[in-house]
Amino acid sequence: QVHIVESGGGLVQPGESLTLSCVVADSNFKTIPIGWYRQAPGNLRELVAVITGDGTTNYLDSVKGRFTISRDNAKNMLYLQMNNLKPEDTNVYYCNAPGRYKYDSWGPGTQVTVSS
Repeated sequence: QVHIVESGGGLVQPGESLTLSCVVADSNFKTIPIGWYRQAPGNLRELVAVITGDGTTNYLDSVKGRFTISRDNAKNMLYLQMNNLKPEDTNVYYCNAPGRYKYDSWGPGTQVTVSS
């Protein structure tokens, strides 16, 4: 079972920034795509951003130009720089691999709240 821990969430005002971090205890981390998901109560979990092992990125349309995903394969770390945050970005954020690479276990997530 892969151990995943997310951190960096918090309460911010609209327009402010946050950087999320995630550590994944998987020896194959550098070879697989990995992404950030988010889920609000009562909603399905959605993939916000994904990055391949070689650094190719893709984003949900609603966060393009505001969020930047990056990874440090040497440290098994995944990051999400979130700028110009909006109230609709309020969610619990998780990291996991997409599609057939998805880990069976999920981390605890990190809460992001955007409110004035």
